[in-house]
Amino acid sequence: MIFTPAIKKAIVFSIKTHEVYQKQKRKGKDIAYITHPLTVGVILARASTNEDVIVAGILHDTIEDSIDKKKVTRAMIAERFGKNVADLVDSVAEQRKDLDWESRKREALEHIRTFSHDSLLVKSADVISNVSEIIEDYRKEGPTIFRRFNAPKEKVVRHYLETMETISIRWLKTPFADDLSMLIKALKEIERWI
Repeated sequence: MIFTPAIKKAIVFSIKTHEVYQKQKRKGKDIAYITHPLTVGVILARASTNEDVIVAGILHDTIEDSIDKKKVTRAMIAERFGKNVADLVDSVAEQRKDLDWESRKREALEHIRTFSHDSLLVKSADVISNVSEIIEDYRKEGPTIFRRFNAPKEKVVRHYLETMETISIRWLKTPFADDLSMLIKALKEIERWI
């Protein structure tokens, strides 16, 4: 079975968290946020047959981006999807939302250096989804797309480049090596023009 009960359950849980409870949108766009975790799940399904990794990809932003009134916790994910999925989701979540943007991103980058291969898969799919969207939007709209972010465009681009380079170094044989390499090259082109 490919479309497993756990994957179905993860999709419903993610839809409730991002769409039903908050009507989240993609940064600066009128596109439902749920498209992102579903894209991450599809990317992972193409690279891995490990159900827990795919489920974690679909749920990867639920802890980090849930609202206080309907807060998703690691324990809640463990109860519904198991300890391994909860560990994976928690591993890719920013741990200190109280920090400023730069400190959060620096901490997240350091954390990648300790990731298991499964955590690297989830983080890679997340970054591939985000960076692909940034590149596509940049090609359509130009540098104004960076107004959507909480940091200057140079820092946003540098953060994504460092993240992809760190993942690539951390796991040389990642199934996403070609994707990351292509996106690094495309993002460096954008970096030259901003």
